[in-house]
Amino acid sequence: MEKQLELIRTNLQEVLNEEIMVEAMKKGPLIIYWGTATTGRPHAGYFVPCLKIAQFLQAGCHVKILLADIHGFLDNLKAPIDLVKFRAEYYKFVITSLLKAVNVPIEKLEFVLGSSYQLQPDYMMDLLRLTTAVTEHDAKKAGAEVVKQVDNAPLSGLIYPLMQALDEQYLGVDAQFGGVDQRKIFALAKDVLPRIGYKERAHLMNPMVPGLQGGKMSASDPDSKIDLLDTADAVRKKLKKAFAPPQQVEGNGVLSFTEFVLLPASSLKYGEQKFIVERRDQEPLVYTNIEAMQKDYLADVLTPQLLKPAVTEALVALLEPIQADFQASQEWKDIEIKAYPPPPPPPKKEKKKKDKGSFYPKKVEAKPDGHVEGEDKAKVDVGEDGGAKAIENLKIDK
Repeated sequence: MEKQLELIRTNLQEVLNEEIMVEAMKKGPLIIYWGTATTGRPHAGYFVPCLKIAQFLQAGCHVKILLADIHGFLDNLKAPIDLVKFRAEYYKFVITSLLKAVNVPIEKLEFVLGSSYQLQPDYMMDLLRLTTAVTEHDAKKAGAEVVKQVDNAPLSGLIYPLMQALDEQYLGVDAQFGGVDQRKIFALAKDVLPRIGYKERAHLMNPMVPGLQGGKMSASDPDSKIDLLDTADAVRKKLKKAFAPPQQVEGNGVLSFTEFVLLPASSLKYGEQKFIVERRDQEPLVYTNIEAMQKDYLADVLTPQLLKPAVTEALVALLEPIQADFQASQEWKDIEIKAYPPPPPPPKKEKKKKDKGSFYPKKVEAKPDGHVEGEDKAKVDVGEDGGAKAIENLKIDK
């Protein structure tokens, strides 16, 4: 059990109520759930929670992945209701392929669609019971770092954290896993579930990994995230722009990606944790832990010029099996089009008919000496009225 707990704790920033996990593990496999709102296209940042899930599976845990379609709809309509079902299916394809890419067995992995139980009468009644036990202030505070914050926000943002807490009961889990940005929702769940007669669970939190530009990795910022289906050239282009200042470890998106994705991925994929940095005319740098990498980076032994190409090629290699799965699956391709339909083409501009004026000669032919011939010769020469109007305009008042 201690080895299992050590694997579960790896790379986590915080664990709340570990004793709950220990008691559960005495009775059988630990049941953990991780929820993801099915909104934007999954990007390379999804490797972070998925590699942690891979370690849970390796530790013998039963993992439930909640494809939170209703949550995506509630979060300021990030996912239109007519697309959430297709996006949930797309996420299932992506996460399964991502775990297979690092050679993780998925027999103990279970996908659950949120709307499959969240619209049932018992769940809705419990949700209403929770609304009587939680204040507007506490609900807003709980979702502050997760739910999109806007002026004059809709009430759905207050329901979101209550549902996430209630999901622990209806999924029948011992622990919930998520980013440290969800800590306030986890604290709310610990506090309010006992108020309506349900037990509290353990909570596991991984740190927030900075994006390639140094801030939060965001699906809405194309330079901050790498799509799992990006071509090798697109990956190389984005990593060239990545935030990796020399001799700076804090907030270094490229170094953090190595710590939380590439090093644990190598351990799962090849059986040992190893990251190799090639150098021209010198022996390569070989790292088995992030501490050694950070030390060399601070000493400028490992420079951004060495780190970026090494991370780029390692990520390209990690994405290859996922992209091969996508190309081999017509069903996945069909779902992608339904989940993320391409934007309609802009309307074509109508060509305005040029008004060339009433004197524009339509049926005349100009001759070399300057005179014209044809049906409209008279119009061109003196006008339709024989020139009377032009002469009238030339009259001078007395």
